[in-house]
Amino acid sequence: MKVVVLTGGSSGIGQATAELFAARGWQVFELSRSGKDGEGITHVRCDVTQEQSVRDAITEVMQHTDHIDVVLSNAGMGISGAIEYTREEDARRQMDVNFFGAFALTKAVLPQLRKQHNGRIIFTSSVAAVLAVPYQAFYSASKAAINAFALALQNEVRPFGIRVAVVMPGDVATGFTGARIKEQQGEDVYTHARQAVEAMERDEQGGMAPVKMARLIYHVATCRCPRPEYVGGAIYRVFCALDCMLPKRLVNWIEGKMYS
Repeated sequence: MKVVVLTGGSSGIGQATAELFAARGWQVFELSRSGKDGEGITHVRCDVTQEQSVRDAITEVMQHTDHIDVVLSNAGMGISGAIEYTREEDARRQMDVNFFGAFALTKAVLPQLRKQHNGRIIFTSSVAAVLAVPYQAFYSASKAAINAFALALQNEVRPFGIRVAVVMPGDVATGFTGARIKEQQGEDVYTHARQAVEAMERDEQGGMAPVKMARLIYHVATCRCPRPEYVGGAIYRVFCALDCMLPKRLVNWIEGKMYS
């Protein structure tokens, strides 16, 4: 039986992905603080911001299996607000969960994947990594860091038969929107901030169903030769292609106009 280990599987994209893999006959280990067992899914309690917690979780996984085929780093959270008024503890929390959590998971699974001389690591990033969203600067930065991290990692682990890929969703309708930490201080100065965040959240709630991203992740996990990066959603693939073709100043101006 093939084995997938994923973080952030208690809701949203992670939950949809765990359920899809389980339905297709995989043994699924879901690592989170608040998940639960399901049919074909074994929950392992894990806080990705604590490196020891992640190591302990992977040790527990290896008590149930002798191999790991796919690792999905999917745990994430979001904050919004003007950079000038963002609290340092919120910015650090953003990076701890989204970036350093992925780093901790990678460190924990690599010894097993190297031993096997195969395996696949997939990171859930975001279109915001390419098209930085105003008033979501730290979320965009955390996802841009994931993209760079994954590209560097691929060149380091290629000799061990390990493949690395990033999946960048566009707008997806999940509970992620409601869980966002919003910094409203400074809205009297940055008068477009509230309007921008509200517009962004409307786009999210009108976005794709999580199962669509789960299907893309499953494809990346099982295709013969995965690409380094995948964009979820046809319109977002167009946006990312335009970012490559048009002057960066123009693309960034358009992005600003969308949320002003």
